[in-house]
Amino acid sequence: MAKILEKMNSAIAAGFVLALIVLVIFNAKSLGEEEFWRGFFTVFHVLSGVLWIGLLYYFNLVQIPTMPKIPAELKPAVGKYIAPEALFWFRMSAASTVLFGLIVAFMMRKNLTVILDVGMLLGLIMAYNVWFIIWPNQKKALGIVPVDDAAKAAAARIAMLTSRTNFVLSVPMLYCMVMSRYGVSAF
Repeated sequence: MAKILEKMNSAIAAGFVLALIVLVIFNAKSLGEEEFWRGFFTVFHVLSGVLWIGLLYYFNLVQIPTMPKIPAELKPAVGKYIAPEALFWFRMSAASTVLFGLIVAFMMRKNLTVILDVGMLLGLIMAYNVWFIIWPNQKKALGIVPVDDAAKAAAARIAMLTSRTNFVLSVPMLYCMVMSRYGVSAF
C-alpha cells in the first residue's frame, strides 16, 4: 500500500478505482440512465470544486499572509516553483468545475432554481476572475511575463484583490449550491 501512496499518480488512480467499485456496487441497476449520469458528473463537479476552492483558500489563508514573513532569499522558491504549480491546478480546477457544472445544469434544466442560478452566476464570475484577471496578473507578478518592478507590484496587488474577491464570493456561492439541494429559494 505504501508504494501506491508514495506516487501521486498511483494514489489518484487508487481513489478512482475505489470510486468505480463503489459506483458499481451501488448503481449497477441504473448504469447508463440519466439519473446515473447526473450523479456521475455531479461527483466530478464537486471534486473539481473542492480542489478549486481549496486552492483559493490556501492562497488567501496561507500563501498571501505568509509571503511577507518569508526571508527574501527564500521567496524565489515560492514564486518559481510552488505558486506556478498551484496556479496551474487552480486554473484547471476552475475550468473543470465550470465544465462539469454546466453539464449537470444542462441535465437538470427543468429543475433549476433561482438560488442555484445565483450560485452558478457567482461561480462563473469567479472563474472569469481566475482566467482573465488573476492569471494574467500573476504571470506578471511571478516574472513569467517580463515587466518592470512597478508593473509587477501593481499586478500582484490586482491579483491579490481579485483573489480576495473570489474568497468573499465563495461563501455565498457555496451557500447557494448547497442550499439548492434542499429546495431553498427566495421566491
